[in-house]
Amino acid sequence: MAAEVVHALQPKAGQVIVDGTFGGGGHACQLAKSVMPDGRVVGLDRDDQAVARGESMLSQLAKDDPALAAVITLYCCSYHDAERALAAESIPHADAMLLDLGLSSDQLVDTTRGFGFSLEAPLDLRFDTSQGMTAAEMLQRLSEPEIADLIYQFGEERYSRRIARQLVQRRRQRRPVRTTTELADLVRRCVPRSKNHDIDPATRTFQALRIAVNRELDILQQALQKACDWIRPGGRLAILSFHSLEDRLVKQAFRQSDRWEALTRKPVRPTDQECHDNPRARSAKLRAAIRKTE
Repeated sequence: MAAEVVHALQPKAGQVIVDGTFGGGGHACQLAKSVMPDGRVVGLDRDDQAVARGESMLSQLAKDDPALAAVITLYCCSYHDAERALAAESIPHADAMLLDLGLSSDQLVDTTRGFGFSLEAPLDLRFDTSQGMTAAEMLQRLSEPEIADLIYQFGEERYSRRIARQLVQRRRQRRPVRTTTELADLVRRCVPRSKNHDIDPATRTFQALRIAVNRELDILQQALQKACDWIRPGGRLAILSFHSLEDRLVKQAFRQSDRWEALTRKPVRPTDQECHDNPRARSAKLRAAIRKTE
């Protein structure tokens, strides 16, 4: 939704824009073209592997288009700590900020952390592999009711108790789930496949564990509370969410805060053409708001 993001943020030459979820750098490069030559795009990503790939991409960009590359800086930093990167750049306030909350294509094809579960991989699911419990460790430590509540709350999975019961039973048999394929197969045996949807029955459980492991909703809430301090009055915030839990938080923050004016009464959805070209965009919802003047 590159065109929709640009329309929502209205970037102009000389502005400073924070891309809080740099990923593959697609949005950052698009925004950088709009703020050249004197503007800045400050890219953030908490995934150290994404940052390494981003730095490699920027090194190549510096050879192909040095003027564009000079506009972009990249930090290994979660978007809810954006003030750290802004301080490092000596920037008091940004003109706009983008959060793209979905998984990147690089993360989905990464066979070392288990974001995609079509191939066997360690059940990790962490964005930042230097800290916190893996998903496998979390399933080892939580009680059956805690696992069921987690899967129901963050995955909206109606069969969460059945899944939790099977997970704990395997633990008792000293066969704990440690890989993506083990978990996916277990969930598929617990959850009937819907005749009307082609979504894998394991999707909601993996979503729930990923959200819990990375404290995604916590971090989003913190960012929504602090973003007014990062963005100048009259500046803009655009957020791409990919499931109802995220979208609900964004909608409430924009509607209930007296410091934001929502620019999107309803979320903007990807075009049919984009959904055809990139099926992963089907669930995307874009909301934007403008920071009210004091």
